[in-house]
Amino acid sequence: MTKTRKITILAIIISQALVLHYIESFIPVLAPGAKLGLANIMTMVTLVLFGFKEALIVVVIRSVLGPLLGGSVTGILYSLSGGILSGFIMSVLYLKLDIYFSLMGISTAGAVFHNIGQLLTASWIFGTIGILYTYLPVLMLAAVVTGYFNGLVTRYILGYLEKKLEIRN
Repeated sequence: MTKTRKITILAIIISQALVLHYIESFIPVLAPGAKLGLANIMTMVTLVLFGFKEALIVVVIRSVLGPLLGGSVTGILYSLSGGILSGFIMSVLYLKLDIYFSLMGISTAGAVFHNIGQLLTASWIFGTIGILYTYLPVLMLAAVVTGYFNGLVTRYILGYLEKKLEIRN
């Protein structure tokens, strides 16, 4: 794949992640911090198609631009901490332990660690570990459901891309 084609595909993926982030802002949440994490679908797609470095680029750009475009500058820190931890965990599972984990399992682990990263950041900012006790149980349950769903969507997207566009390495 040429460098130009790769950059173009990554730009499209980042744009799609930002659109999903924006759409998600209109979906009501059951608990504070519990979101669908639809933009993480594009991180998983990038991880599978290109690898860790490119997935990290998608996470960082999405984590900065998403909150900025949504009007929440403080959200950048939460998004970056959750996104980078999640991306790292998903990369290790996909690149080193893929014989043990499906895309749904990898995505679920990513959702769990995304929430953990954000809660640790909130604990640091507010100076209390109590945030973990309050929100962790609810967010872990949400992460299992949304992570599985996002992994399933990722699997279908990758199947389509392999058949129609032949862009997988």
